[in-house]
Amino acid sequence: MELVKIDGLDIQYHDKSKRIINIKLDDVVIEKLAFNFKNFEILNLEYKPFSRFTIANALDEITSGKLSQYIIKILKDRKTGCLIISPKNNSSITDQTFLVKLSTAITHLFGNPNHDSMAGKYYARFHIKHVDTSDSYLRKPYINMDLHTDGTYVKEKTDWLLMTKLEEQNVEGGESVLLHLDDWEHLEKLSKDPVGKQNFTWGSPKSKNIDYKVEHPVFSKDKNGLIQISYIDQFPEPKNMEQGLFLQRLSDALEGSKNKIETKLPVGSCIVANNYFWLHGRKPFKENKNLSRELLRIRGAFFN
Repeated sequence: MELVKIDGLDIQYHDKSKRIINIKLDDVVIEKLAFNFKNFEILNLEYKPFSRFTIANALDEITSGKLSQYIIKILKDRKTGCLIISPKNNSSITDQTFLVKLSTAITHLFGNPNHDSMAGKYYARFHIKHVDTSDSYLRKPYINMDLHTDGTYVKEKTDWLLMTKLEEQNVEGGESVLLHLDDWEHLEKLSKDPVGKQNFTWGSPKSKNIDYKVEHPVFSKDKNGLIQISYIDQFPEPKNMEQGLFLQRLSDALEGSKNKIETKLPVGSCIVANNYFWLHGRKPFKENKNLSRELLRIRGAFFN
């Protein structure tokens, strides 16, 4: 992927992988965005879907329409498919409210978000603390969150995923972990296993507020014949020994990959990835009674 020049943006390759593009918004861009965002309360964005496109357009106009084109190119390019976009400098302007609006604007440059049943809106916020009594790995701080894709248990297409770090205090560990499917050493062997092409049943815990189950294989192919993956360790319901043992081999091979990328994302960072060929996870945190991290998630489908 060629790096481009866009006024107000600092665009570089990620220091651990040229598959990931870093985009920094300079202070002038942030100030212009804050001015455009101020007329839109979060409640407006939740209740009036068209207002989300208004702030997305404001972001794109600041870059003369170049940012949306570049992001779409990155996300749909199999060689890249991932970007991290953030303010170059965090300040009092870039508070949590601003970051929710920025995340909304970014995603509406290239797609429509799915309704997030867990939160009851187009995005979800979740807080990770020292004590957790939830029914999934999502908020459990001291357990490794294994590599996975999103949307495995819903009927909607989940082409892409955005995660934004809104807040973080007293945190050690908890690094983000990423793996591009084509860098996975065991892709060819496991994707050719006939079991991986069988339909698996995928459910979800009560907190997801999904009252149905779906069926789909772990591996499929896109319109160009390239392998895609749809997998998370917690939600498949293997029908027999064959499926159960296949999932164990798959999990072991993903977690044992030597090509995983571990990176520490600062507050204000939005990571956006193609959900069909990037897997993501998180390292455990070091135990701390005052630990606090809040994330925002938006996921959905491309416009076309």
